[in-house]
Amino acid sequence: MAIERKPIRRGGIRTAGYDRSARVLEIEFDNGNVTQYSGVGEEIARRFLASSSPGSYFKDNIDEEFSARRVK
Repeated sequence: MAIERKPIRRGGIRTAGYDRSARVLEIEFDNGNVTQYSGVGEEIARRFLASSSPGSYFKDNIDEEFSARRVK
């Protein structure tokens, strides 16, 4: 599954993208790791992608709330 990611470049996050039909949020971190989080609702993904503080939003709402699979 190829998810188109957009630049974030804040809070330790380089890029991120969301696949609405699969409910998967894909995040590329500054260290080069790419992780997919499954079961993420559209509203949470939208708020994360629009956040002025994506690192904090990620830690508070995504990091330990959804199952993660490292893809790179």
